[in-house]
Amino acid sequence: MQKWTIQDRYGNSIYLTEERWHHILESRPELESYFAQFLETLRTGRRKQDPLIPNEYRYYKRFEALFPDNNHLVVIVIFKTTLDEQGQYQPNNFVVTGWASYMYSQR
Repeated sequence: MQKWTIQDRYGNSIYLTEERWHHILESRPELESYFAQFLETLRTGRRKQDPLIPNEYRYYKRFEALFPDNNHLVVIVIFKTTLDEQGQYQPNNFVVTGWASYMYSQR
């Protein structure tokens, strides 16, 4: 199974598995041609912490190519840690899902 790991603008490593990408496409097949933009959303997009689930973040980024129905990609990331073979905690931050959305300007 393929896995893509990127670093976000805040210095965190996040990975997206092939299984999760296929999960996203099962319910949103129109997003298949936006894979590079999903990774770009993680790499350079802004994020907001979920107020009820503190280790869940919503990454979002505007893309003109999504018009007229949508203007942003949204990617949900869970931040966790795991123990490695030496008993050290390591980050385990992964994509859960994502979608396209229309977000109004906050100006």
